Amino acid sequence: QVQLVESGGGLVQPGGSLRLSCAASGSIFSFSLYAMGWYRQAPGKQRELVAGITRGGSANYADSVKGRFTISRDNAKNTVYLQMNSLKPEDTAVYYCNGRVATIDYWGQGTQVTVSS
Repeated sequence: QVQLVESGGGLVQPGGSLRLSCAASGSIFSFSLYAMGWYRQAPGKQRELVAGITRGGSANYADSVKGRFTISRDNAKNTVYLQMNSLKPEDTAVYYCNGRVATIDYWGQGTQVTVSS
């Protein structure tokens, strides 16, 4: 079994920054084989993809976060990051880490990000 644990969420003012981390543990075998992603879900809304990074390190982003968020991975630490800059109130949501290998998806428990003055 694979466990994903997010950290780094919190309360931040508009225009501020946060860095989320997602550490993988358990029966990973090789973290580098996993495509990783960050999703978010705001109250009353569906979960949406924020950013993804392939095994090879190619990244893709939702239009709403392009130019503000950066996803990265450190395979030696079995960790994926989401650097979030210029945060807006509409970024408020629970952020979930996702790891995918073959057809299997793993999810973290989520971390709350609140952007408010």
